[in-house]
Amino acid sequence: MIRSPVARDALPSDVARFALVQKGRVQAALKELADEVRQLKPSEGDVAAPRRLLPMWDSTLLAYADRGRVIPPAYRKHVTRVNGDVLPTVLVDGYVAGVWRVANDGAGIEIGAFHELPGPAGEALEAEARGLHALLAAGDLTAYRRYDHWWAKGLPVTRTRVLASG
Repeated sequence: MIRSPVARDALPSDVARFALVQKGRVQAALKELADEVRQLKPSEGDVAAPRRLLPMWDSTLLAYADRGRVIPPAYRKHVTRVNGDVLPTVLVDGYVAGVWRVANDGAGIEIGAFHELPGPAGEALEAEARGLHALLAAGDLTAYRRYDHWWAKGLPVTRTRVLASG
């Protein structure tokens, strides 16, 4: 199984980036709290990272000083736009593997994969898409549609698929 980079220890630089404070202050605070901070260890082996559909600007994508721990370098410029926007993403095995949006007809969630996704990923993403679609359908389904222009601007999508269609 692949261990999620999200499950790795947060470094002081990650905490500093997430909290928007200087790294030196984080290091000093961690040193002061050394007796109270404990490191959690996996009970047995590595745990597979769940497949997820992350919203725009999700902290998982923004919290690390080295975002390569979650976003493969080849995809970073496609996921994090020049203006600072972060597209809604598909997370497989702890890494960004594509993007998502509400399908044109509003009947499901469209996944744009950057590479071939393993079979079990599709099943897990289907369940995730059903929950997300139900949540979005309770409000304005068009909220995420205003960012569709990004899909037409050279995303490295190799395959699209609509999940949780009605």
